Amino acid sequence: MQTPTLLALLLLLVLAVYGTGFSRALGAARSLGGVRNLASLPSYYGLFAALWCGLPALLLLGAWIAFDDAVIRAMVLGSLPDKPDTPSGQNLLYAQIQNLSAGHLIGEKTPQLQSAADYLNRLRHNSSNLQAFLSLTLAVGLAAFALLRCSPKLCAREKVEKVLRAILVACACAAIFTTVGILLSVLFESLRFFQSVPVSEFLFGLHWSPQMALRADQVGSSGAFGAVPLFTGTLMVSAIAMFVAVPVGLMAAIYLAEYASRRVRALAKPILEILAGVPTVVYGFFAALTVAPFIRDLATSVGLQASSESALAAGLVMGIMIIPFVSSLSDDVINAVPQSLRDGALGLGSTRSETVRKVVIPAALPGIVGGVLLAVSRAIGETMIVVMAAGLAANLTANPLESVTTVTVQIVTLLVGDQEFDSPKTLAAFALGLMLFISTLVLNFIALHVVKKYREQYD
Repeated sequence: MQTPTLLALLLLLVLAVYGTGFSRALGAARSLGGVRNLASLPSYYGLFAALWCGLPALLLLGAWIAFDDAVIRAMVLGSLPDKPDTPSGQNLLYAQIQNLSAGHLIGEKTPQLQSAADYLNRLRHNSSNLQAFLSLTLAVGLAAFALLRCSPKLCAREKVEKVLRAILVACACAAIFTTVGILLSVLFESLRFFQSVPVSEFLFGLHWSPQMALRADQVGSSGAFGAVPLFTGTLMVSAIAMFVAVPVGLMAAIYLAEYASRRVRALAKPILEILAGVPTVVYGFFAALTVAPFIRDLATSVGLQASSESALAAGLVMGIMIIPFVSSLSDDVINAVPQSLRDGALGLGSTRSETVRKVVIPAALPGIVGGVLLAVSRAIGETMIVVMAAGLAANLTANPLESVTTVTVQIVTLLVGDQEFDSPKTLAAFALGLMLFISTLVLNFIALHVVKKYREQYD
């Protein structure tokens, strides 16, 4: 039985068990004189039975799917009398067996491969049938057990809420463990990089050229890993984007929330938020074909030297892209400020602009800081616009009219294509990722401090 079919059967069984538990609880309530004589509402009895029916079966099914391929692979390779000793050779052999079992093998078909392919098909068929049998048997058995336990004195609500609380805790832990896993994976690879390249050279070096020389006389492969030009380019492009996005987005949010009529707001807010749905590659085309040539021609007309790919072009277009994030979040936060604060300020003689500046904005500052932090994270992590408008050259410069690159662009460049994860060139991408992670963590701490400070004043 295919897994989607099995999931559909389990879902139908869970719904049937829920209906049965609900009906039995209603029947018991009628015989006792009303629902008030039950320890819980009838819906909780249905949920109690449904959870017993579906949750263990789904956990079994998930574990089966997670380990099924690995177990079958070990059994198939273990049945072969002659197999490669290296992991890469075993992977290639198993891929050939899989292709032969699916009828897509290109090349010579040996009796050993055919026997292994037939064994693989039998294992998959038996595994699928056993998976369906065990899952359905467990679901039916536990459903019968739960329905037998349903009685008017059973506190079904407490048991259901305990299970739901455990599910919520598991989801929260999954998010935490995922973050820890990302951090550890990046950290371990970064430590391997720092075994080849000193930390001081990476953090304070002024030249970035990750091309490693394969021989002593090779030209153009210096192998320099000074990340200061990348950090400088990232900060420059992000700062330009913030200079565009934060004032424009915040002012647009203040106007829409405090001054615009309902008709104007209903028309302007959706149009503004359309910018958030435009793909970044479209912004990249706009920056490369329109904004960058315009900036170059404008700089030339006033006697300045500007590159065809500049940080200013990338930052301006990135700021336009980020405006909806700042505007939408700030608008929602400003609208959430209690009307009593506005009424009190107006009652004391403040004008509308004074109320906005001295009451509404300080009260909404925690949410505005959150929106700006989201915009900063989006700016730091943007890649396509920088690739198309700012270039790939790691120049250490403070001139926004010159070509620069960013950390994310270099990460993508280092990991494109077939790479060996043993060279400093490839491992440098993980070190750059670790620096981005630390920078984002510092920004979060700063934002939390600001939010806590102003939230205490307006609670």
